[in-house]
Amino acid sequence: MTLKQTDSKDPDFIKLVECLDKELALRDGDVHAFYHQYNGISMIKYAIVAYMDKSPVGCGAIKKFDDSTMEVKRMFVLQEFRGKGVARNILYGLEQWSKELGFKKCILETGINQHEALSLYQKSGFVRIPNYGQYVNVQNSFCFEKVLIP
Repeated sequence: MTLKQTDSKDPDFIKLVECLDKELALRDGDVHAFYHQYNGISMIKYAIVAYMDKSPVGCGAIKKFDDSTMEVKRMFVLQEFRGKGVARNILYGLEQWSKELGFKKCILETGINQHEALSLYQKSGFVRIPNYGQYVNVQNSFCFEKVLIP
């Protein structure tokens, strides 16, 4: 597996995000439109695409939330590559990139129906926090943070 640092203009990142959006539309059902409005990628400067045998299999991104915090966005792995450590490697890469950029922590939001994501974040040292920003009072959202060790 190789990881490529890129941005939101990368064609492989765009294709993977399209797959993610299709899957989320099915999982989220009626509430998908609410979440979708906050998941545009045009302003993302920092994205990672994972490759296996030169084929894109997963992605993730970070975007500045505030002066000390990056928000993890658009995490996705193609179904046939799940359970192989792809998401864990992407997430670790995003954490390292955040540290290199001088950020002190990462935050993220995931949905109640994203069981694999919930497990990944908890196993990766993220701690549940009160919902932030647009997710305050949204019962289907779980928010997490991880303080990055310098």
